[in-house]
Amino acid sequence: MGSLDAIMAQYDKNQKGKTQLTEEERMKRYFTLLLSEKETTGQRRIRILPTIDGSTPFKEAHFHEVRVKGYTQKFYDPGLNDNEASPLTDIYNTLRATGKKEDEEMAKEYKPRLFYVLKVIDRDHEEDGPKYWRFKHNYKKDGILDKIIPIIRTKGDITDIDNGRDLIIDLVKTKTPKGKEYTTVSTIMFDDPTPLSTDAELVKKWSNDESTWKDVYTKKPKEYLEAIGRGETPQWDNNLGKFVYLNTTSDDNSFGGGATVAKNATVQKSSVIVDDADYADDDLPF
Repeated sequence: MGSLDAIMAQYDKNQKGKTQLTEEERMKRYFTLLLSEKETTGQRRIRILPTIDGSTPFKEAHFHEVRVKGYTQKFYDPGLNDNEASPLTDIYNTLRATGKKEDEEMAKEYKPRLFYVLKVIDRDHEEDGPKYWRFKHNYKKDGILDKIIPIIRTKGDITDIDNGRDLIIDLVKTKTPKGKEYTTVSTIMFDDPTPLSTDAELVKKWSNDESTWKDVYTKKPKEYLEAIGRGETPQWDNNLGKFVYLNTTSDDNSFGGGATVAKNATVQKSSVIVDDADYADDDLPF
């Protein structure tokens, strides 16, 4: 491509702007390993896509795991992801700074945690196009990433368009000490080398896809995160067209900042944050 062609292509691209995904499109971009209620074991097959710029496909992202209305949800951390103010991280730092053992324990609920996000093709649903798979970093070195790295060390570039390898993920359902069921990754195997696809146009479309994980995992407004820190429950009001923040009751099993952080906040210990090395991320990308 000549210089003039490159200039015109750049101009045309920027004139179009970036098209935001619809809610339906965004949900299709989310790759989950969650087993159904009736399944106790299962298997998924994926292909990790190469990056356009040749960088690592394991993109680092930080999220807070917070229990709201009885469910543990992951919230995008604007601090480590975007170098912006992070209300939940502020609470984490404030609690740790008191030097009290109780506050240090409570601070863990607000800690921004490292995850990896891969852009993949779900072989069972290729019609959905590229998807994003999020999983937690494990400091004991026995997490999902630690199951994939040995394959890369021995087999080379598994993302190669012509001679890459699909990954076969074996899943099993297990329980927490309190009986909550969740999905874990038991093993990750590799298939023989194959092209990404035999359809040249599909290969081009998938490999040139410019979406990123930030298009899928939503970033909540600052006031939303502040409300969670106060122990309030954000809800969307269709009439007002914005979030409203309600006081949390004990029935909601939410937690927020304690008396050392905010007044009248409800604090309860989270009981469903799963720290297993190989647990499968089974919540929605909110």
